[in-house]
Amino acid sequence: MYELPMSKVSPEFAECWRAAGRHLQQQGQGAVSWLRAHLHPPMLEHLSFRLGNQLFFLCLDAEEVSPFSASNAKALQAVANGCRGHACIMPLKKTPVGWVVAAPGWGLLDMATNRPVDPPALVTEEQIEMSDWELQDFAVQVVREKLEKEGRRLMSWQGNPEVDPSLWFVGDQGPEWVIVRVVRYPAKNASPPANWAQIVESCARVSKIGHFASVAVAAADDSFNPAKGSPMPLWRGHGMVVRYEGLTLGPSAGH
Repeated sequence: MYELPMSKVSPEFAECWRAAGRHLQQQGQGAVSWLRAHLHPPMLEHLSFRLGNQLFFLCLDAEEVSPFSASNAKALQAVANGCRGHACIMPLKKTPVGWVVAAPGWGLLDMATNRPVDPPALVTEEQIEMSDWELQDFAVQVVREKLEKEGRRLMSWQGNPEVDPSLWFVGDQGPEWVIVRVVRYPAKNASPPANWAQIVESCARVSKIGHFASVAVAAADDSFNPAKGSPMPLWRGHGMVVRYEGLTLGPSAGH
């Protein structure tokens, strides 16, 4: 368990970030499926998306507001490796008409080689099984969307399976947090972490009210039906069925 940076972004960075997103959306012509397209902290990457069976994670490199740094590189590589995706940099420059992408085509450069990245050229017909990080990020999305439907205001969320809590929201009396765990079918229920008490203590300065969320995921062709035989792998970009029954209030510090 470790902490992630939670700093807020400046209005200038937000403007730059929106320009980057618009550029990618135009390049994708409707084929881009966004993984991260928000500015809520923490941010390992600034934007991420799926195209076909490939995942792309990128940080902006805008000298005036967000120069690419060693800390950016470490965080970006972590999420790209965890999800078996591509770590990219997008250089931008400020012009009289606003922020524009400074690299050709999609505007992406490979973080390791600094060579242009053309996402469509990397898409293949290969079936790629979802990594644990991808699945955790999906599970957090499931819990987040349910909370939003219930009218809760989210404070932050993240999909790193090695970091707790998974998300924060505003409860009836202030901030509350959630630890999300996910399992693949045929397992149907995830278990809370053994170090729950430590997590409570680390969160206590903000809130001692914590919840646990168990999310189980099956391939669409399985639908949690044992009669269908051996479980199908969870292929990236393919349909899935979710079993999630809501939050369970966890023990507070000192209980």
